[in-house]
Parts: sequence; C-alpha cells; structure tokens
Amino acid sequence: MHHPRAERRLTVGFARASQLAGMVAKSRAARQIEMADILAGMYIYEWERLSKFWDDREPVEEFLRRICSISPQRWHHWIELYDQQRRQEEADLASPWRRLMQRANSATSDKTGDDEGLPYSSELEQVLRAAAAISPFRDDQGGQSIPVLTAECVLLCVARNAESEVGRNLRETGLDLPALERAARDPRRTPRR
Repeated sequence: MHHPRAERRLTVGFARASQLAGMVAKSRAARQIEMADILAGMYIYEWERLSKFWDDREPVEEFLRRICSISPQRWHHWIELYDQQRRQEEADLASPWRRLMQRANSATSDKTGDDEGLPYSSELEQVLRAAAAISPFRDDQGGQSIPVLTAECVLLCVARNAESEVGRNLRETGLDLPALERAARDPRRTPRR
C-alpha cells in the first residue's frame, strides 16, 4: 500500500489542538479550519504551556474567547467531548501493539486539519508553511527530512502574519515575541510530546 508523503508532522500536543480546531470549525458549520479555530484549539489544549508568553493573561484570554466564539457552554461541551475521546484513545492504546501503531501513524498531517477531512483555510495553510520553514525539528520519512510543527512555531507565525488582522490583534495582547521566538526556534529543547 502506498502512502502519500506527509508535508509535515505535528507534535502530539499540536495534533490534539488541531483536532479541537476541527471541532470548533464544525460547531459553526464551517467548511474549513480558519486561523481563529487553530487558536481556539491551542487555547483549549495548549494554554498551560503557551500562557507563559504573556505577563498579563487576561487581555489575551479575552481576545481568544472573543475571536474563537467560546461561550461557557461551548467550552464545557468541547472539554467533555475531548476528554471522552482522550479516554477512549488511552483505552485503545493499552496494548503495546496499538501503542506502536499509534506512534507510527500519529502526528502526520497533509492538507487536512482533522481526522474527518476539514481542510485548512489558505491563510492557515500559509501560516503552517511558515511554521514548517522555521521549525528546528525534523523527522525522517522515507529518507526525507520533514518538519515537525510545535504550537510555539505556529503561534509565532500567526503573530508574525502581517497581512492578518488576527495576527495583528494577537501581537497587541502583550505577547512576548522575543521569548516565543526563542522557544520556537531552540533546537536544543525537545518538542513537547
């Protein structure tokens, strides 16, 4: 069986944030995953790690809730659904064979944002290509080196996107861009999960 070559890999944490972004997009009946959706996914799944790039977290949390349209009811629903899926994955990975298969198959991505095939918007795809270009992490696939995307790399590229209102507003929340860039580009640190 021939598998298409992946353009990039995602850390497990960023892959889960991407799955959540797909859920957010589907909840608003969208046909593609937008930049606000990926930020929502990172906010829901990666916030504990990413929040360190803001001294005052209140403005950025307000901004993220606003652009992501996260109401308390939606937040609760997504967290419950995500927790259910995570528990099922953990149960499925109980056997060593399933863990090996999951590890071999996980963290790959093509042009879809989630397992059910919602594509990324062209703006988000552009950001992901930029993140792939700056990522210090690589993985070998069939003798070719492909980039591994982390949430830090993607967040940095969203904030740097000069053409995007979302990027401009994100920068205005007090994001410590130099610290985020150091974290995103540091090849000595191991990508999380």
